[in-house]
Amino acid sequence: MLNRVDIVDVVGRYVQLKKAGANYQGLCPFHNEKSPSFTVSPTKQFYHCFGCSAHGTSIGFLMEYSGMGFVDAVKDLAQGVGMVVPEEDDKIPPAQRAQMQAQSMALSEAMKLAAEYYKGQLRQAPNAIAYLKGRGLTGEVAARFMLGYAPEGWDNLRSVFPDYDALALVEAGLVIDKVDEEGRHIKRYDRFRERIMFPIRNVKGQVIAFGGRIMEQGEPKYLNSPETPLFSKGSELYGLFEARQAIRDAGYVLVTEGYMDVVALAQMGFPHAVATLGTACTTIHVQKLLRQTDTVIFSFDGDKAGRRAARRALEACLPHVSDDKTIKFLFLPSEHDPDSYIREFGAEGFEQQIVEAMPLSQFLLREAAGEHDLSEPEGRARVQFDAKPMLQAMTPSALRLQIVHGLASMTQSTPGEIEQLFELSKPVAASRKAPPRSKRQEPVGLERKMIRALVTHPSLALDLDAEALEACQQFGQEPYDHLLHLVQLAQALGPNGTFAALAQQLKEQGTEYDAIVGEIAAAPEPEIDTERMWLAATVRQLKLEQVRKDINLLMEAIQAAIAAREPTDVLTTGFRELKALEDQLLREQEADKSYR
Repeated sequence: MLNRVDIVDVVGRYVQLKKAGANYQGLCPFHNEKSPSFTVSPTKQFYHCFGCSAHGTSIGFLMEYSGMGFVDAVKDLAQGVGMVVPEEDDKIPPAQRAQMQAQSMALSEAMKLAAEYYKGQLRQAPNAIAYLKGRGLTGEVAARFMLGYAPEGWDNLRSVFPDYDALALVEAGLVIDKVDEEGRHIKRYDRFRERIMFPIRNVKGQVIAFGGRIMEQGEPKYLNSPETPLFSKGSELYGLFEARQAIRDAGYVLVTEGYMDVVALAQMGFPHAVATLGTACTTIHVQKLLRQTDTVIFSFDGDKAGRRAARRALEACLPHVSDDKTIKFLFLPSEHDPDSYIREFGAEGFEQQIVEAMPLSQFLLREAAGEHDLSEPEGRARVQFDAKPMLQAMTPSALRLQIVHGLASMTQSTPGEIEQLFELSKPVAASRKAPPRSKRQEPVGLERKMIRALVTHPSLALDLDAEALEACQQFGQEPYDHLLHLVQLAQALGPNGTFAALAQQLKEQGTEYDAIVGEIAAAPEPEIDTERMWLAATVRQLKLEQVRKDINLLMEAIQAAIAAREPTDVLTTGFRELKALEDQLLREQEADKSYR
């Protein structure tokens, strides 16, 4: 599929690119910069930033920029070139799938038109403008979040949609069909009336739903779009599209409970806030957040409802906890939400609350302890009982071990007893595991040139046989292990392996190859035939050096055997075989020179 996708088109949807020689340049979307250091190569189908070292393929760009998962990124790219990615259990006939895609496009267009209508209506609604100004919001922030207004009246959308009776309007959740007890249609009317409208956008920026807030007293205070083919509350986060760059800049995301919290926090200097959509935090929410950043801070009211919401968020986080991620919980006083707190105590006061947020490990142990009496065996047993499902939900990690130690200390047990009692799973070694990182020196000379050639043209690795790799042991054991791992990754890509594909894999394993990848991304791509000839000559030279070392060792062994009056037949035979191999390699070397 990547062969049919042009990375310039993909990145160009989100970044303004200008031609610069053979490549394209623009301002990096992953960090703030004033002069462009972000390069997109159409020949390599790869992007690289020389400022922050972000790099990857079209798929990698969508995953990093939009926070999509791998499957969603592949589907998005496929849709752009008219392809359909079949699901593993996809049994939907092609005609029905085409109908579903047409329906999705119709709903998206309906939501777009409705959002534009509500936005236009806000400009003509003095009462709504006064309400937003009273909440401290500026026109700039209102425009950033595409805030709108649904005026009074039962069928205002009739002026937007010529076919007000279209089924798509019901499917999109914009209108409601009222029916009698026998299921007969009575009337159709707009779902949202006399409310401030908060468009909910997906990672592509498309409007998929709305939240409407009443300005006066009344119920419900918030009215949300229903579940539709475009929108699932358990999968979406309000404000994530608008907050992506701010999240990267701040280094963390702040998760709140309401639309107004997000908009107000953005107004007050915290544009990296998002909100769940009137539902409990789900594991899908957590996955989306951790794709954007390594640090997530949940902000909840200090009342009972806030504590219950925090507990559900904790349970949603546990399967995704890892040692390189940080998750915290911020509890405000019961009379405050983030919006009211920041207005009373200012940005600095709220920032201090964030700094003092409770780590997940502490919150988990506090939840397990509850109000149980730790001075009694029954109380300690109940704490362990309550903690067991939470620890079982976690994957093996150093953090889980630390929590086990804390629980053991709290309940007068040993960590071993806790792990045995809870039947906690043990870590499993990963297949094709990269060599352990160490403070080894950067590869130089011939070793670096070989690495660069293999990363540039991964298919060259298929030319390396066991003897060629054995000759590379002259670099030393640790460099050899790393080179062998690189060769295995490159060979696994097959004859059509590309620089972009291999660089993406190397990126997922760490930063060891970032410098070389950056060099390759910046330089013109060398001809693969030229690189193949150079690699073959280099391998031949390494083999020749190894053969000559072995010859010298055998000569010493033969001389020692003669001095000790021991038989030399086997050694002599081996010597002749090595000399023959040396001659063969020399002939190949001369033939190669004459060919050139």
